[in-house]
Amino acid sequence: MHSDIHLMLHGLRAGELHRAAGDHLPQKRLRAQLGHVLVKLGLWLLRQPPTPAGCTTRLA
Repeated sequence: MHSDIHLMLHGLRAGELHRAAGDHLPQKRLRAQLGHVLVKLGLWLLRQPPTPAGCTTRLA
C-alpha cells in the first residue's frame, strides 16, 4: 500500500473514532470524577501522621 493511501485511510479512521468517542461524554465525566476522588484520597493519605511500626492504635 502506498504511503499516501495509508495516510488517507488513517485520517478517515481517526475521524470516525473521534466522532464515536464524542458520544461517550458521560463516561468521560465519570472518569474525571473518579480521578478527582483518587487525587483527594491520595492527598488525604499524605496528610495523615505516620504511625510507628506495629502500633495499631492512634493516640489522640
